[in-house]
Order: sequence, then C-alpha cells, then structure tokens
Amino acid sequence: MPQHRLALCREDFLSWFERYTERTIKEFRMFTREDRILVAISGGKDSLALWHVLRKLGYSADGFYLHLGIGEYSERSREKVEKFAQKLGAKAIILDLREELAGIPELKDLTSREACSVCGLVKRYNFNKVAREQDYSVVATGHNLDDEASSLLANVINWNIKYLGRKYPVLEEEEGFVRKVKPFCKFTEKETALYALLNNIDFIEEECPFSEDASSIFYKEILNSIEERFPGTKLRFYLEYLRKIYPRFREKEKRDLQPCKICGEPSPSEVCPVCRLRERVVNLKGTGRSSTG
Repeated sequence: MPQHRLALCREDFLSWFERYTERTIKEFRMFTREDRILVAISGGKDSLALWHVLRKLGYSADGFYLHLGIGEYSERSREKVEKFAQKLGAKAIILDLREELAGIPELKDLTSREACSVCGLVKRYNFNKVAREQDYSVVATGHNLDDEASSLLANVINWNIKYLGRKYPVLEEEEGFVRKVKPFCKFTEKETALYALLNNIDFIEEECPFSEDASSIFYKEILNSIEERFPGTKLRFYLEYLRKIYPRFREKEKRDLQPCKICGEPSPSEVCPVCRLRERVVNLKGTGRSSTG
C-alpha cells in the first residue's frame, strides 16, 4: 500500500484495517457504542465488509437492504445479503421497492434523471425513513476513497458548490434527517475488496446493469491513472480537501426543508421528490399504461 508506505501480511492487514476503521470513526466522531447503527447494504464488497467490521468492533449494527427490482441482479444481491446476515448472526431489514413504489427500470422511464440518479434518490429516502421509523440514530454506508475522491473531482470540475459543501464523511442529523456516516472513506476500493476476500465474505461481484454509463466510473478511471503514476494522490486529494477547503463551508446556509405533506419525510417542497414519483406511478397504473408506453 504505497499511499500508506506499508506492506503487510494477511494477519497484519486485517488487524490494521480494523484499527484504521476504528480510528476513522473516532476521528470524525461518527458514533459511539451507545448508538443504534443501520448499515445500508447492497450485497457488494464495501457494504458487507463494513457491516462485518462494525459488528466485530462491538458496535450495535443492523443491515438494511433495498430490493431495487433490477431483474436477476437484485435477486442475487438479496440472496447474498440474507446468507451473510445469517452467517453474521445479525438482523437484516429487507424492503422491496416494487411493493413500496416501483422498480428502478420502471422509475427511470418516469423522469428525465439517469437511472443512477433515481436510484440514489429512492435509496436516500428509504434509508432515512426506515432509520427514523425503527429508531436508529445513524445510517452508515460503505462509500470508499475511490467513491469519495471521484465524486469530489466531478464536483470540482463542475464547481457544484451545493454538493461540495456536503462532501464530508459525517452529515449530522437535521430537520428530520438522521446522521449519515462513511467509515470507509479513507480506504481504497482494492483495500475493502481485499478485506472482504480475506474474511471469506461472499459478495456479488458483478456491477449493476445500469452503472455501465455512469459518469462516476469515468472519473474513477481518471484518478486511477493518476494514482498509478503518483501513488497517494487519491488520499491526498480527499484529505487536503477536508483540511483546507471544507472548513469554508461550515457557515453554509441552512437548508430550507419542511415535512412532506404526504409522507412526512423532510423535503425542499410541499411534496417530496419520491412522493411525486409515486403519484406518477399511481396515475400510470390508473390509465392501464406501462411506464414505457
């Protein structure tokens, strides 16, 4: 691991990974052992590894899986989650988006958003909703350094000030939102994958069918090319942003949120984006037409 100037054997890597996770949690004051943590799990390496390490470190962490209705991909993901929860001896909350709203293939045809954007919207909504309803104080996601650095690069290139002001590993609770944290924000994708493999975690290896054209993949490839020539670039890029740039956003304006008049979740308008999507789905079903028709 040249970015850390380390070369470790199997046992030392596992120990280092777990200690580094604990150190990151404490550094950013993400949560304590008194908190009830809801881990957003997808069946992939990052989220299952996060769930595993949090339980091993002694935190009260349950999993939440949102079935997105993406054909066989979602079915295989759900199987991985259920088997891992049984192996871990932990609780897994499973919600089927098709029963609550509609699957991603249908929803993407109801909006001008890309599939990944719609997916992110309904995930964030349901993570927060389930956490609030079941009294979890924290939602933890498996976002790794590659995710955070590539997102940061995209927002810098486009000077998206709104999102730059929220690129921090902890988003505190506010106006109906529970706290959201990213304990793996300093680990590369390779490091989380290695931790999962060395712990014999059975995760889904295939990518989501809708992610093929995602812009995040393009930005990750750019950063990987730079990283190959200048090891440590991704970690330095991210940490220097947190140290030098993010503090400028601490006095950011408070978001103007209100409870959605339909579901009660925090919303920038009277009706939240997810409830507007639900209205479209109901209207289409009422006319007997499919979302593609």
